[in-house]
Amino acid sequence: MDDFWVASGHLFCDRDAAGRLRPTPDLWRAFLARPELVPPEEACDAELALHTGLLADPLRAVPASRVAALADPDARENWQVFLRFRDRVQAQPSLEAAWLALFRGDVHGIPPLFLQMLTHLVARAALEGEGNAYTLRAAELFFRPQRAAIHQGATLLADEEVLDARAAEGDLGPIGRLLTEAGAAPREVELDVLAEANAAGYRARSDAHDLALDIAEDRPGQHGLARALERFIHHVMGERVTIRPVPVIEDRTWTWHVGLDPEATAIANDLWQGKPVQQVRLARILWLGVLEFAEMSRVLPRAAGRPVYLALAMDAARRVRLKPQNLVGLPLALPGEGA
Repeated sequence: MDDFWVASGHLFCDRDAAGRLRPTPDLWRAFLARPELVPPEEACDAELALHTGLLADPLRAVPASRVAALADPDARENWQVFLRFRDRVQAQPSLEAAWLALFRGDVHGIPPLFLQMLTHLVARAALEGEGNAYTLRAAELFFRPQRAAIHQGATLLADEEVLDARAAEGDLGPIGRLLTEAGAAPREVELDVLAEANAAGYRARSDAHDLALDIAEDRPGQHGLARALERFIHHVMGERVTIRPVPVIEDRTWTWHVGLDPEATAIANDLWQGKPVQQVRLARILWLGVLEFAEMSRVLPRAAGRPVYLALAMDAARRVRLKPQNLVGLPLALPGEGA
């Protein structure tokens, strides 16, 4: 079976018996090769030496005095941020444990790029062995912002970065109004939509992120997102769940919900609190799911035996920013706490 998401860097990691990732020096070298950390031509000798030394031994301790000796204040801040991030990740037994610890704690000051790279790795591990192309493509939402379009009965999601690059190159074609900015005239961008005819080739092109996904009701993509969320929750949080896509929430005793993005969170909170929600906002909800736990030992009493509702929405500019860290808000007691 072909590999997928090679660009995540998962090949630079070891795995424990449960399949969780352990960072190696080579993974940190991949971080150090990022343009944000490669010293510019005008960098001082101290910064060049620091970078060279870390490439040779990425886990070496770096005294604060060495970072303080860098001439550029921006460089000092960048290296302080990176080294704190490295040390917080290394303090955990796996990347999955680090991901949970970061998002259950405080990610203030950690560059979004580092968190995105970590999420990419964790999602790759969670989907190891997955054979369904719709599930894999849906899981790209965990670490790749999307743009949405409702077009001829389809609810299409396409990679925002790819769309922007195609538009900049003038690579325009017949599919969708996927590049519609708020208040701007719609533009068409040529992009393949994942379908049975091209699903077998997903893995070979997975790092290109150039396949759109239809998550409309009863389409394979709608169910693919449910399966991707199930696998992520089980792998990272250790909970077996079943998620069933639904068209609407009809529950007078609605107890718990998790918005998978800021827009869905705001809409679901307003609905739960009984506030009026205009139809134009409701129409931004693209996907709804009902989550049920396989067993209740860690489920908080308030939610035990009750479904948990999940929602995904686009914002006013049709952008979709799924945040898997919001799943930390599931009604689960933390390890060591009673349910």
